[in-house]
Amino acid sequence: MLKQLSKKGLSLAMVSILMLGVLSACGTKTDPAPNNSAAGGDKTATTGDKKPADQPAKTEEITGTVTASGSSALLPLVKAAADEFMKKNPKVTINPTAGGSGTGLKNVADGTSDIGNSDIEAGPEYKDKGLVDHIVAVASFAIIVNKDVTIDNLTKAQAADIFSGKITNWKEVGGKDQKITIVHRPDSSGSRALVKKIVLDGKDFTKDGVTQESSGAMATTVGQTTGAIGYVDTPYINDTLKALKFEGVAFSKDAIKDGKYPLYGIEHMYTKGEAKGAAKAFIDYLMSPEFQDKKVEELKFLPANLLKK
Repeated sequence: MLKQLSKKGLSLAMVSILMLGVLSACGTKTDPAPNNSAAGGDKTATTGDKKPADQPAKTEEITGTVTASGSSALLPLVKAAADEFMKKNPKVTINPTAGGSGTGLKNVADGTSDIGNSDIEAGPEYKDKGLVDHIVAVASFAIIVNKDVTIDNLTKAQAADIFSGKITNWKEVGGKDQKITIVHRPDSSGSRALVKKIVLDGKDFTKDGVTQESSGAMATTVGQTTGAIGYVDTPYINDTLKALKFEGVAFSKDAIKDGKYPLYGIEHMYTKGEAKGAAKAFIDYLMSPEFQDKKVEELKFLPANLLKK
């Protein structure tokens, strides 16, 4: 009897142990993997502590007034650029004026202008003035005549003889019997300096004729004066004028680039020392692809890099 109870008790004990194991196993929940839990916790914490992405630095607003004086040949480009720049930067005022390249160089060297516009390089007298050159365009020039003049071309020798006073009647160069009236620019003019260098080989102009202070006035006077001749950068040419070929070649971008047409000027904007503030921003705009590639030729100038090899 005792043996039977013992066996029966042992069996019950075994069953109980097995049941407890099953219940224990069924009641146990599998925890998420520690690494996953940690990753999730860290991610939440990181998200909460994460700093916002760095914002781009705000562009400093450009303000101030810029004075630019000098070349009347360059004036149409400077005025148009100034108008566009001021639209983009309403707290900047650009004041462009003419007066001739010599005036522009003197003004910037003296500090009375922020920018000196010039058709010619600054001479040796400005060597120690700290001027910095910014080449902004190429300007083609043309010898212009009143529309009643019947010729269409001048050789270099013929043009030199006219401007020096040796030839005084159009019939001497194949035109009709008509007196030649020469319209000059003043000594401060870069246009005059270019024609003196390229056409006259440095020799002097005749003192006969009339003098006009600006390219615009030159164009108007030639257009209104019978038998008149002068010289002007091509943006000023209109239907009251005739632009002559020079040595049989008409002015054009390709003719200048190929070295076939020599009447052009490199357009400079000088600053005293490195450009700063609004003046620098304005010159940077003039030199930007936006202006050089899209606006310069619309204004009848040529890009600054045209002659770079």
